[in-house]
Amino acid sequence: MPYVNAGESRLYYEQYGEGVPVVLAHGVGGNHASWFNQIPTLSKSYRVISIDQRAFGNSTDAEGLGRSAFVDDLRLLLDELKIDRAALVGQSMGGGTCAAFTCRYPERVVALAVCDSLAAIRLPEPYASELTALNAATRDFSQAQRVLGKTTLAADPERTLLYLQIASFNSVTLKTVKGAPVPWTPSELAATGVPILYLVGEEDVICTPNLIRAAHGLTPGSRYVELPKSGHSAYFETPSAFNAALLQFLAASCRADLSPGEPPLRGGACGANP
Repeated sequence: MPYVNAGESRLYYEQYGEGVPVVLAHGVGGNHASWFNQIPTLSKSYRVISIDQRAFGNSTDAEGLGRSAFVDDLRLLLDELKIDRAALVGQSMGGGTCAAFTCRYPERVVALAVCDSLAAIRLPEPYASELTALNAATRDFSQAQRVLGKTTLAADPERTLLYLQIASFNSVTLKTVKGAPVPWTPSELAATGVPILYLVGEEDVICTPNLIRAAHGLTPGSRYVELPKSGHSAYFETPSAFNAALLQFLAASCRADLSPGEPPLRGGACGANP
C-alpha cells in the first residue's frame, strides 16, 4: 500500500492515470474511497491522486495534529511524489485544505476546485454572521442530514447507506477530529491568480448556495457552478453532473498547448511534472 511518512504518522494515497496531476481531498465523512465515481473518469485524461488526510481512511495521526497539519501534509505528499504543480479538488473539509494550501503555495497550484466547502473560510459581514447562525442551526443534524440532499435522502436509501459505510472506516468524526484548520479568505485566493471554481449542490444545508455565491463574488475571476438535486456531497449524489463541471473547468484551466497568439488563462497553463 502506498504511504508517505510524516513524522511518526503515515499518509495513504492512491494514483491512477497519467497527465497533469489532480489531487482529490475528501471531507470529514469521506476518505480516498469516496471518489469512486470520479477516478475512472478523471484518470482517462489526468494523473489522479486520491488522498487520506491524517486520521482518515488508512492514514494515521500519531502526533494528534489533525487538521492543523493538513496543509503541510499536502506539501509533503507533492514533494514525495515529485509533483511541482497540481490541480486541487477539495470537498468540504478537503476544500478548506486545498484553499489554504493555494493561498500559501500558489506557485504549486494549477487550478483549484472548492466543492461544497466553507471550511476554515473567513468571510466579512454580513456573511460571517450568516455562517455562524447556519452552523448553529445544523449542529444537531444527523450525519446523513448534513451531507446528503433531500432528493438523495428521499429517493436513494442505497446510496445513503453506502456513504455512511464509507465514513465508518475513519478513526475520527466531525466531533472528534483534532486540530484547528488553517484559515483562508476569498481575497487571498483571488490574489494568487490561480483559476478558482466554487461548486455547490443546490440542496446543501451546511454550505448553502447563498454563502458559496458570496464567496464566489468575493473572489474576482472565479467560476461558480450550482448542481441540482444534490446536497453537501454533490460529487457523490450527482456524479455525472459533478464530473462534467469539473472536467470542463480542468480543461479550460489546464490547457498545456495554447493556440498561437492566444493569451494564457489566468494562473497560466498546466506544466509537466519536473
